[in-house]
Order: sequence, then structure tokens, then C-alpha cells
Amino acid sequence: MKITFLGGTETVTGSKYLLETDRTSVLVDCGLYQGYKWLRERNWQSLPLDITTLDAVLLTHGHLDHSGYIPALYKRGFRGPVYTHHASKALCQILLADSGHLQEEDAKYYSKHKLSKHKRPEPLYDRQTAESSMALFRGINFDELIDLGDIRFYLQPAGHILGAASIIVEAEGKRVGFSGDVGRFDDVLMLPPRPLPELDLLLMESTYGNRPHAPHDAAQQLAAIVNRTAKIGGVLLVPAFAVGRAQALQHLLANLMDMGTIPKLPIYLDSPMAIKVADVFCRFSDQHRLNHDQCHRMCDLVTYTRTVDESKALAGQSFPHVIIAGSGMATGGRILHHFKRLLSDSKTTVLFTGHQAGGTRGAKMIAGADAVKIHGGWIPVRAKVDVISGLSGHADYLELTEWLFQSKLPKKTPIKLIHGDPEALDGLRMYLQGHTEFHVSVAGYRDILRL
Repeated sequence: MKITFLGGTETVTGSKYLLETDRTSVLVDCGLYQGYKWLRERNWQSLPLDITTLDAVLLTHGHLDHSGYIPALYKRGFRGPVYTHHASKALCQILLADSGHLQEEDAKYYSKHKLSKHKRPEPLYDRQTAESSMALFRGINFDELIDLGDIRFYLQPAGHILGAASIIVEAEGKRVGFSGDVGRFDDVLMLPPRPLPELDLLLMESTYGNRPHAPHDAAQQLAAIVNRTAKIGGVLLVPAFAVGRAQALQHLLANLMDMGTIPKLPIYLDSPMAIKVADVFCRFSDQHRLNHDQCHRMCDLVTYTRTVDESKALAGQSFPHVIIAGSGMATGGRILHHFKRLLSDSKTTVLFTGHQAGGTRGAKMIAGADAVKIHGGWIPVRAKVDVISGLSGHADYLELTEWLFQSKLPKKTPIKLIHGDPEALDGLRMYLQGHTEFHVSVAGYRDILRL
């Protein structure tokens, strides 16, 4: 068995791991690179694999850093199956189409305003290609055994978001685990990750490998920020991922208003994608902590702005109010248009609710950038920038270690660390080497590992 690391190495984006046996070739995850320009440029490079011999894609979950390259693979000729959980398939139907649409819109904008070095800027893929690629998807259940050539695999719950899974692959007498993104034991919405079975090798994410989540209560933090912004008559802008984070915010805001902890402010969910995800969230109620009433309450609380005109109309709203919009790292989406309008206003608060990959606008703003570049122009940042870490859907290094201890892994199991920025990868490597007997190392880009 051979594993080639084609992405998700020394970065938290672009996850791709090629697993090959004598008879079978599968790609575990197929994500987009995001953040730094030099990373994003990899999206345009040909993958070092023969698409005609690729038997399948095994997808851990629907976030674009794991799934967003599938339409590009389809565009380049791949027609094999994409195996993933039913909930992940439902989310990808929303996320991939939106990704293609945003790329089309960005290309048109850059072409119209001559902001690109290319005469005719083109998207990596368009909406139609993304929608067509969904014909490849095969929804499966957790623990459903799938035989593919000379490998067998199954999915087990990983928490994190709807449908998120760790993938367990058996081939040539070996069992390999791909962690996917691992959720938290006390997540606001999601159930905890299931411990792993005995493995010969684990590829494990390390997004929060060098820092613990703050012990602060996320609801109390959110209440303080809402109340402060409301008191000065400002707008609270929340860049939020459409899957998981937006729903957690809706749930917390609903609870805080019902308890009278915050005033009953207008709340706008300015994300057609997050609006669609809310329906999926209620459909797969077995995967999260909310009951039927709680699920529908969080949806009834907010005003949905589906169309572009409805989004633009928010400019005429009286203050204070809350706008939740994608994307979570401010790399695209409607939040950018609200940034252009409100970032220069000192009464505005921008609230980031999770990890910001290096090179993204979110990371730059948290680091104290005086201005950010949006659609070719520089926007001064006079707004207050806050962060709530308690809403992260990723286990931190302490929770990852506890997850390993709960699992049935032999003491000296080899662990390859993936899906983390360099500091996080090295931090988790050092911690696990100092506190466990696992054989821990960090995967490098295009490294090849043979079992």
C-alpha cells in the first residue's frame, strides 16, 4: 500500500491523499486550497496522478477544503464514484454549486473592472460543472462496509459537522485511518467523535495542534459583544461558515434573546447557502444535539436575505442589528460587500468565530491589519475585531489526545500529522511525543509513505 500526500500538508486547506494498492487507487478527500496566493495557485496545477486509473474519491465531509476540488476533477475527466455520508452529499450539493457560482461572479467582476492580469479571467469551475459533478456522489451510512477492488472501507462519526466522518480503510492486511476533521466532546451542536478502532497507521488533523480552546463560555462572550455593539448603535458583522457555525450562532442568539440576556435585535442571515443548510440540519437531526423545537426556533429567529437585492437593502437598515454572512474566513461571499460598506465605521464590530487560515482576510484582520484589499481596492479597518474561539468545530490538541486515548490504538501506532499550519503541526508533534508512546511525525507535501 502506498499513500501520497497531495494536499492538507503544512496547511489547513487542500486536503488530498492518494492511496494505492496493486489493484486499486482512491483519493481520500479532494479539497480546494485557500488562503495564501501561492497555495491557491496549486488549484490550477495538474494533480500528479492518472485520473483514468483513479477508482474513486472517499470524502470525509463537505467543507470545501476537503470537497471543493471535486468539480475540478470532474472537469478534467474523472467519472468515478465519490463515496461519502448522505448528509455530506446533501451539503456538497449546496456548497459546491455555491463555490462554482462565486468563482463565476468573481471572474466577471475582475474582468469588468480589469483587476486581473489575465485578459479573460476564468473560474476554476463554474456552477454548472459543480452541479454536474454531483452525479458522481454515492451516499452511504456510517459503518456501511464498501468493497472497492482490493480495499474495504467504512465511515465512522467524527463530530465536527453533519456527515463528518473518519474513514477506515483496510487493504493488503493493513488498516489505515483518515481522521478527517475531528469534532469536540462538548460542541454546542454536534455529537462527540467516536473513538477509533485498532489501526496500523493514522493520518490525523492538527488544526488546533498548538493551542487549547479558551475556557470561556461562548454564549457569555457572544452576549457581551452583542450588548456592547448594541449600546453604541453599531452593526455586528459575523463572517460565518454556512455549515455548522451559522447554525450554532443562530441557536445561541435565540437562547440569549429568549433568556433576556441580549436585546431583541434584528438578525439577518445573508447567506443563501446557510439558509439551505438549515433545512439539511433539521433533516439529519440524529447527528446533532438539538431537538425539533430548538432546531426550528433558531430558524424562525432570523430574517433570511436570499436575493442580491435583499442583501443590498440591508444598507438601509436602522442600527443596531446583526448580519451573519459567508464566508467564514472572509475569502469571498456577501460579507465582503458589508465589509466595504462598514469596516471603516468605528461603531462596527466584526466577529470571527473560528480558525482563520494564514493569508486569509480573517487572519490579517485578527493580526491587526489597518486595511484589507477587497475587489481590488483597499478598505480601512476602523471596526473593532473580536474572536470567539469556543465555537470552533475542531478538537484542540488536548481533545485530540483524549480522543486517541479513548481509541483502541496500540501504544506505538504510527501517526502522520496533516491538515494544520506549520506551528500547529509541530506543536502537536512535540506534545504527543512528550505525553504518549505513539510514533508521531509530520507529513510533507508530495511525501510518499509505503506500508
